[in-house]
Amino acid sequence: MSIARSSANAARVALDVTAQNIANAGTEGYVRRSVAMSEVSGSGMLYTQNDVSLHGVRVAGIVRNADEFRLAEVRRTGSDLARANAEVGALSNIESAIEQPGVSSAIATFSASLQGLKADPTNPAQRAVVMENARSVADALNAAAGGLDSAKTAIQADAVDGVSQLNQLSADLAKINTRLVRSSEGSSDQAALLDKRDSILKSMSEIAGVSVTIGAHRTADVSLGGVALVTLDSASTVGVGVASDGSLAFDVGGTGVAIATGSLAGTASGLNQINAARVRLDDVAASIIDAVNDAQASGVALDGSAGQPLFGGTGAGDIALIATNGAAIATAPAGAGADSRNAANLDTMIAALGSSDALGKFDALLTDVSSAVAGRTVTRDALGVIASGAEGALATQAGVSLDDEAANLLRYQQAFQASGRIMQVSKDLFDSILSIN
Repeated sequence: MSIARSSANAARVALDVTAQNIANAGTEGYVRRSVAMSEVSGSGMLYTQNDVSLHGVRVAGIVRNADEFRLAEVRRTGSDLARANAEVGALSNIESAIEQPGVSSAIATFSASLQGLKADPTNPAQRAVVMENARSVADALNAAAGGLDSAKTAIQADAVDGVSQLNQLSADLAKINTRLVRSSEGSSDQAALLDKRDSILKSMSEIAGVSVTIGAHRTADVSLGGVALVTLDSASTVGVGVASDGSLAFDVGGTGVAIATGSLAGTASGLNQINAARVRLDDVAASIIDAVNDAQASGVALDGSAGQPLFGGTGAGDIALIATNGAAIATAPAGAGADSRNAANLDTMIAALGSSDALGKFDALLTDVSSAVAGRTVTRDALGVIASGAEGALATQAGVSLDDEAANLLRYQQAFQASGRIMQVSKDLFDSILSIN
C-alpha cells in the first residue's frame, strides 16, 4: 500500500506537470517541464529477504528540458542577426536620404543648362534657367544632408533606447538571481525563474551581445565588452555618448567598452556609415561650390563687373544660391565689356565643374551605399537562417508537443489508476486477513 501510494503521488505530480505544459504550449519563452523520478531505496523490511528493497518511488524534481549549449547558441545567433538587422536598417535609411532628393539629376541638369547658355550667353531667359537649375542643385543637396541628419538623430535615439532597455533588463536579471539563490533545486518555482532568466538573457544578447556565465545556483553573471554588468544581485549601468569623431561611445559603470554584436553594435556601425556618407556628400557640395565660384572669380558678369560667387556655404547642409539674378553669371573673361557674347569664361566654368567630378563622386557614393545594402541584406538573410536553425534546435528540445503531452496524459492516468487499483487490492487483502477468526 505504501508503494502504491508513492506511485499515485508521483503520477499525480506528473499529470500536473503535463497539464502545465499543455496550458503553456503557446507561451513565449516557456520551456517544457518533465518530472524526474527516483526509486526510494532502503534496507529490507521485516519478514522480507535482506537483499530486497521495495519502498516505491519519489519525485526527485521538476526538470526543464533545455541545455545551456542550445540556449547559448540561440543567444549568439540572435545577437548576430540583431546587429545585421540594425545595419541594414541604417544603410537603407542612408540610401533613401541621398537618392530621393534627386541630386544626381539636378547636377546633370545644371551642367546641361550651362552648355545651353553657350549658344546665347546674353539671353536673359537662358540665364534664368541656369540660375533655377543651380538653385535645384543646392536644394537637392540640402535635402540629402537633411535626410542624413534625420537618420543620424533617429539612430542616436535608437542607441539611447537600447541602452535604457539593457539597463532595465540588467536590473530585472539581478532580481531573478536573488530569487534563484533562495529557490529549491528542482522545484517548479526554480523552473519558472529559469524561464524568466533565459528570456532576459536572450533579450540582452539581442541588444548588446553579452557574455554569460551560469553560477552554482543557476544564477547568471553577465559581462559586456569584458566588463562585469550583472554579478549575482547587483547590476551596473550602461551609458552611451557621442565621441569626438561622431561615433557612439559605450561604457559600463564609467568604464569604456566596445560592443561587437547585438543591435547596439549595428546601430553604432550604422552611425559610422551615416557620418562617412555625410563627409562624402559634403565633398560633392564643396566641389560644386569651389568649381563654380572659382570660375566666377576669373570672369565678368553681364554688366561687365567682376564675377561674384554664385554659391554660398561650405557643404551639403548649407550650400545656397546667393546670386540674385542670371546677370551675375560670369560668362565672359576678365576685361570683357558689358553684354559681351564671349563665352570663354563659361567654358572655364563648364570645364572646372567637369574636373571637380561632382556628379561622379555622388554616383559613386550612391553606388557604394546601394552595394552595401544589397551585400548586408544577403548576410542578414543568411544569419536569419542560422538563427532560425538554432531556435528550431532549441524548440525541438524545449518546445511543447501537444501530441507527446496527450500521450503522457494517458500514460500517467493509467499509472495513477493502476496505483489506485494496487491500493484497493491491498485493502481487500488486509480486510480478508483481519476477518479470519
